[in-house]
Amino acid sequence: MASASGSGFGRFMNSAAGPKTVFFWAPLMKWALVAAGLKDFNKPADKLSLNQNLALAATGFIWVRYSLVIKPINYSLAAVNFGVGCTGLTQLARIYMHKQQREQDMNNAEKVQELST
Repeated sequence: MASASGSGFGRFMNSAAGPKTVFFWAPLMKWALVAAGLKDFNKPADKLSLNQNLALAATGFIWVRYSLVIKPINYSLAAVNFGVGCTGLTQLARIYMHKQQREQDMNNAEKVQELST
């Protein structure tokens, strides 16, 4: 019978990015940021923070690069940071589209007011 360290599970447990290291647990916990970003899809766009989502998008994509440069290369960290970056970027797009729609509505209201006078 193969020893525990020789099995696939044993190699996973003892790997440089396995569950005995921060390289495993940090990305696992960071998925909460992705979940929070996904939950914010239910919020109206006017309630979203531009600065917060800009920071999430920027740090998410910056850390993707970093996680592919460090030793050991941490693909789970890259994946979670890509998710953080994408949710932040999506929320930024929602904020932008909301502001554009609000400006268009205000312009239309002004035109209607001008025509009625």
